Amino acid sequence: MDGENRFRTAYDAVLRRWPVHVDSVDVPSPYGTTRVQIAGPEDGRPLVLLPGGGTTSVVWFATVGALAATHRVHAPDLMGDIGRSRHDGAPLRGVDDLTTWLDALFDELALDGADLCGHSYGAWIALNYAVHAPRRLRRLALLDPTQCFAGMNPGYLLRALPMLLRPTAERVRAFHAWETGSVPEEPAWQAFLGSTAGARRSRVVAMRRPRRRDVRACTVPTLVLAAGRSRAHDARRMAAEAGRLLPEASVVVLPEASHHSLPTERPAELNRVLAEFLAG
Repeated sequence: MDGENRFRTAYDAVLRRWPVHVDSVDVPSPYGTTRVQIAGPEDGRPLVLLPGGGTTSVVWFATVGALAATHRVHAPDLMGDIGRSRHDGAPLRGVDDLTTWLDALFDELALDGADLCGHSYGAWIALNYAVHAPRRLRRLALLDPTQCFAGMNPGYLLRALPMLLRPTAERVRAFHAWETGSVPEEPAWQAFLGSTAGARRSRVVAMRRPRRRDVRACTVPTLVLAAGRSRAHDARRMAAEAGRLLPEASVVVLPEASHHSLPTERPAELNRVLAEFLAG
């Protein structure tokens, strides 16, 4: 079995761990076809979940049960990243293309008024989308957002470099264990992480910090959740800057969470904070 097939097998195994019924649909866009996992009551408030880079839509297996109790959840595989979205259309040149991609997704799925939640790279996309199209959103949740309010730790980037340049299952797992301090509790997720070394991606857009004046002008009610043990950045510095730029935002630090343990490990507190915020 080649790397891509191993990845797809592992992807399907994690999707089977979702505790709710899920429909997998393919949605057209100018950039290609987006795979979206949909769960929850048809009359529930729409919620869009954007995963961190290299984790795909299936990463929400420990969170979707709590969120789909009240929301109609839409979890896409990010365009250009690994997963089952097919980037066979227009090129992805920067963040403007990602916001246009999300515009197409919102149009096709009739998602105006949706809540939007993202983790890491997905949170960076989510914040840029809230700046771009605030009237399309009801609430915004950013889970340990990278390159939004603070820069990345150089040591984190240096540690990630061998994995990024020459990915192997061992390097991916070792990097995850270094950042989180443990191995995943879910065996299917542990296998998935290793399988990502053989997955194909077309273009992950480089993250540039949004302009502060644009963030300050964002009118969408926002939750910023920082992982207290994150090695990706200084979580408390990030949280403080988020509070300065978005004084009306709810800023919460989960002291025992790390960047890559969200949202899969010990999700009870994350699920509680998210559910309370989205119920507002």
